[in-house]
Amino acid sequence: MEMEPEQEAELPMPEESGGNSGKAPAEGDEEKPPQLELEEEPSESDGDEDFEMAKKKAPSKKRKLPPLFSSSAHYHWKHCAAKSGYHYIPCVDFDGDGSQRHHERSCPRSPVTCLVSLPKDYKQPAPWPERKDKVWYGNVAHPRLSNYVKGHNWLNHSGEYLMFPPDEWEFKGGARHYVESIDEMAPDIDWGKNIRIVLDIKCKSAGFGIALLEKDVITLSLGLANDQTDLAQVALERGIPATVGSLGSRRLPFPSGAFDAIHCGECNIPWHSNGGKLLLEINRILRPGGYFIISSKSTDLESEEGISASMTALCWNAIAYNSDDVSEVGVKIFQRPAANEEYDLRAKKDPPFCKEEQNKANAWYTHIKHCLHKAPVGIEERGSDWPEEWPKRLETYPDWLGGLQTRVAADLKHWKAVVEKSYLDGLGIDWSNIRNVMDMRAVYGGFAAALASKKVWVMNVVPVHAADTLPIIYERGLIGVYHDWCEPFSTYPRSYDLLHADHLFSRLKISPN
Repeated sequence: MEMEPEQEAELPMPEESGGNSGKAPAEGDEEKPPQLELEEEPSESDGDEDFEMAKKKAPSKKRKLPPLFSSSAHYHWKHCAAKSGYHYIPCVDFDGDGSQRHHERSCPRSPVTCLVSLPKDYKQPAPWPERKDKVWYGNVAHPRLSNYVKGHNWLNHSGEYLMFPPDEWEFKGGARHYVESIDEMAPDIDWGKNIRIVLDIKCKSAGFGIALLEKDVITLSLGLANDQTDLAQVALERGIPATVGSLGSRRLPFPSGAFDAIHCGECNIPWHSNGGKLLLEINRILRPGGYFIISSKSTDLESEEGISASMTALCWNAIAYNSDDVSEVGVKIFQRPAANEEYDLRAKKDPPFCKEEQNKANAWYTHIKHCLHKAPVGIEERGSDWPEEWPKRLETYPDWLGGLQTRVAADLKHWKAVVEKSYLDGLGIDWSNIRNVMDMRAVYGGFAAALASKKVWVMNVVPVHAADTLPIIYERGLIGVYHDWCEPFSTYPRSYDLLHADHLFSRLKISPN
């Protein structure tokens, strides 16, 4: 059927203002889609004449085509011109400089259809590992960062660079000493073998993740959206895995039992408040038998008592405590029970066990419930056994996968061949400049697994409307998140050096029949 294009209002062209004036789209503002311009296309003949002749004779009419597949489509996007629009995160900021943020992820009713402009002095990041120790200050500069730098010696502004002295950290003695002290406290942690995937809550220097990187541990830093000193953007600029989220009333976008260990250094989070609800979420995403490491320079007796009571209610075992003279911090290590027998010994059944319909796997816009999920039992349940040591776990397919074992193995074989034969040599990509990679439709994580030997890290994204394969990705020693691609992704602009999308946009195509 031939039809006229719908009449749509054209968005204004970006003003020549450097993108630092005006306001970012406010929550609830009705954004109009960009105007789609189409060239005239002839109609096809009814079959009596040659098609080429028919095209010449047929009257010129307009036909609406799918915009992504029309070579004649043109868009005119406006800039997200907030106070500091270079760092604007839709669904998180309501001011582009991040000074005003939602307590929870909150997307406007109409999708944000504006471009985040580049900083005036933006430069391409240095190759890895050089970018680990210094980044272009102009790429991440904003007033809050400038004030933060003045009060901390583990980062400094020198000329055009933001520098990170390797022996300096937020705790005295440096990150390496801090990690080694944890080794001494709990030798069973065994970084890089037993512990492969760590969540670091409240992103600051990312020094903890860098120290663990040397031990073959991948650490995902979680920058809290309601924290005004969030440095997730700086971590990403340095080439360290990070994302932005909220510890509030909703679950984090991770599977249950995903992380081998969770760390919270000097984060001052009231874990015991509101009935210990935040700890219940940590309990959900921590692997049975996994470790929760918490450290602080100061001691708040009331908080200490509240946290201890909450840990007891969850049956977490306090396996080590140390007040380190060098770092001048107190470190506590707790372990989540690996089996359910300990829960049966609780004198008070509070929090109660979750009901079967309160699915621990749901993590997208799902509220945290005041209930405790039991540990899995039986070899057919994920999490009942600890994974193989890294790197064996990357290509070891546990029994609970069942018939999926063959598919996961075939997926890895496929992506190894594609990466070796095409991606690494043939697409014109300078892989020395690639550090942060996102797989927008990860499935089993085969693409990330094929790149495991390269000096890159991959954020595996599993769309919320697809099959839930993210637990398999974590089981293999890789990281990722759930996401709905109808909404903006929770990260700072310019986070990734390479985006990979395999069949992500297939649903937008229109069949020729």
